[in-house]
Amino acid sequence: MKAVVLALALLAPLLLAEVPPDADQAKDALAKSPRHGEWVDVALPGGGKLLTWVVYPERKDKAGIVIVIHEIFGLTDWARGVADQLAKEGFIALAPDLLSGMGPNGGGTDSLGADVTKVIRNLTPADAAARLDAVRAYALKLPAANGKVGAVGFCWGGSTSFAYAVAQPKLDAAAVYYGSSPEEPGDYAKIGAPVMGFYGGDDARVDATIPRAEEAMKKLGKRYTPYVYEGAGHGFLRQQDGRDGANAKASAKAWAATVAFLRESLGR
Repeated sequence: MKAVVLALALLAPLLLAEVPPDADQAKDALAKSPRHGEWVDVALPGGGKLLTWVVYPERKDKAGIVIVIHEIFGLTDWARGVADQLAKEGFIALAPDLLSGMGPNGGGTDSLGADVTKVIRNLTPADAAARLDAVRAYALKLPAANGKVGAVGFCWGGSTSFAYAVAQPKLDAAAVYYGSSPEEPGDYAKIGAPVMGFYGGDDARVDATIPRAEEAMKKLGKRYTPYVYEGAGHGFLRQQDGRDGANAKASAKAWAATVAFLRESLGR
């Protein structure tokens, strides 16, 4: 009986993990958030600045850091809402606009309008990694940070999160939401972080890349844990009301697993 009580106590925080707002609710949720969020300019090597949204948790001790990597749509209220929810779970969350300086007059996502999905394809994996490294370096200097950094990305950002684990061997965790796995077999040997993936069952294009990651990571003795949610589609966390309830079920399970994974890797 004591073992059952203990197990329930350990599971309680996960069962109560609140899913981030979906795309339609994000703006309102941000306006009502009690947490401190602020815009900062992260200096880029070689010049330029990366506009970044930083949200702090309400806690006495130092916290782990999570870099939120936005979708192909650039930095949106939804991505900022994910960052705010991570702060609610106890992490310092940073959501950079990786398109900073790539828009008209040196702007970022907001200046690109309908061209955002076209312009983001001009951002090479090396460029994205360099920009994420700048965010990581900035975050590690924050007095409230505990020195551990993870990344979570969605769609284009999911692929970028996996690629960043390849580019930055000191990364402490990488969460991949419906993003493709690295193509080059040799890339997996460079990964130092545990990787957890979350995929919709009705997302064949992305899901076809899961086996190569499973095979490579297992062969190298590295940790890669993929979850595929039956009936859910691509982008299920953004559009939680889709797929006749499957997206909502996937979101609840995936988010609880994400929070547990980040706490394990970055500290509670």
